[in-house]
Amino acid sequence: MKPALNVDHSTPAGPLAGITVLDLSAYIAGPYGCSLLADQGATVIKIEPPLGDNLRRYPSTLANESRAFLGVNRSKVGIALDLKTAEGLEVLYRLVRSADVLVHNFRPAVPARLGIGYADLSRINPRLVYCAVSGYGDTGPLQNKAGYDQVLQTMTGMCSAQAKPGCPPEILYGSVVDYYAAAMVAGAVSSALYERERSGKGQEVGVSLLRSALAMQSARLVWAEGEAQEIDRDMRSGGITGIHPTREGHLYISANTPHFWQALCEKTGLQHLFHDARFDTVRKRAEQVEVIVPQLHEALAQHSALEWEVIFGEQVPCAAARRVDEMFDHPQCQSEALVADFEHPELGRYRGFTRATTFSRTPGRVPYAAPQFGADSDRVLAAAGFNCEQVAGLRLRGAVL
Repeated sequence: MKPALNVDHSTPAGPLAGITVLDLSAYIAGPYGCSLLADQGATVIKIEPPLGDNLRRYPSTLANESRAFLGVNRSKVGIALDLKTAEGLEVLYRLVRSADVLVHNFRPAVPARLGIGYADLSRINPRLVYCAVSGYGDTGPLQNKAGYDQVLQTMTGMCSAQAKPGCPPEILYGSVVDYYAAAMVAGAVSSALYERERSGKGQEVGVSLLRSALAMQSARLVWAEGEAQEIDRDMRSGGITGIHPTREGHLYISANTPHFWQALCEKTGLQHLFHDARFDTVRKRAEQVEVIVPQLHEALAQHSALEWEVIFGEQVPCAAARRVDEMFDHPQCQSEALVADFEHPELGRYRGFTRATTFSRTPGRVPYAAPQFGADSDRVLAAAGFNCEQVAGLRLRGAVL
């Protein structure tokens, strides 16, 4: 029987209840992947180095905390270990014995040097699911190059595809590669845990930002035999679908299907466009954008973006351009309980995103705030079998902070 941390069992267990995850990763992809596992009921122990996760030191308008760190590390307990000391490494080994999953984002050459490679840890716990998040993968000329979200965006064509005609490449802000990689971490780890139920064995799981960036472009990354390489791989459907100005604010409209196109024309008073054979397919409309868009803009100028949302209702897919802070109290977010109150020892009460998935029978415990640096070291070590005197000694010698 493996020891368990004293977590809140007052709410129904999640589908991953009883699973313990050791999160040695930093920044976004690995940590948020572990938060997604925590959302599903896993107990996640965030293990930070003596200087802490670098995300803690990112710019933030919060006085004593990093907004980025809080956002990607919810529902974890925290411990700080110096893995460069023999005693700190031994503490990790003891945690590994009773863990189910370990996630890190060290460059491929680092884990073996630290003594925490898959070969090292699988000898301690053959059932361990070991997930390594890298920039470029475990092989090839770039395997030990540092990889970051926007580096991979730029490398893989995302920024070039985002650029406006005649303008330089543009970054997609929002760390989309990192967050997609996080979803890949949670999905792959869950699959490995499922397979372990049949085989009884753990395995190594690999996720890279390069894989994430290319997976997001699967529809573009198709090259038929005999086809030229440098062709337009843009998947956008032309000037109708996109963001348009209104009397007040901007509105995104999607009207690719025949019935949405018809509804758009009727709601804007442009019925003649719908009945014109020159515009009766998406491809034709894309070719006639110079004819259609000025008329559409003139019609949209009659109302604000928010008013058009009401006018279009469910008949035309659309959204007024909002700031992210406007989502805190958006009726749909409220209805779906996507934002909740969190309590943090330093920051106090704050509102934040809750969880990315729902489960009807095993919803899991209520999400809670990201841990303070090393705040849970004592109880994590106690659950691993260390007594008070041993913990004090580890602190005194700098192995545990």
